[in-house]
Amino acid sequence: MKRILFALAATVSGLVLLFSYRTSFGDTVPADTAAGTGTAATSSATGSTGSAGSAGSVGSADSVGSAGSGYIDGRYTGQTASTRYGPVQLSVTVSAGRISAVDVIQSPNGNGRDREISQRAIPQLVSDTIQTQSASVHFVSGATYTSTGYEQSLQSALDQARQ
Repeated sequence: MKRILFALAATVSGLVLLFSYRTSFGDTVPADTAAGTGTAATSSATGSTGSAGSAGSVGSADSVGSAGSGYIDGRYTGQTASTRYGPVQLSVTVSAGRISAVDVIQSPNGNGRDREISQRAIPQLVSDTIQTQSASVHFVSGATYTSTGYEQSLQSALDQARQ
């Protein structure tokens, strides 16, 4: 009876260890490549703290954008979105009534894993933003909190660009 209980406990322990082992983290980006994608959009996953004055500041309206987009040309800084792993804040540049660039001011960077996720997710989110020309971006698998914070800050900036 003791042997059966011991064998059962060992089997359960082995299964728990087997299923809790992370075999991969998906596609990783080397730390020296950061978040630059070589497109018109630029982003930085440095996670700088930013100043209190920059949070939610309104960009200047340099000229009126094209009639179809509803965006006024200028640079708009979105509000900081607090996520479970750190703040996300970005600014959007609108040129000729279209989103031409997204600069990430803050992103989660509390540890190596957070930086790795940000370096992988943010270029995809920036690319999707420029392609869709809206805050309706596809969330990046494995970066749900970062994607949610990105979308919230982006929507805040785009709301300013419509005023």
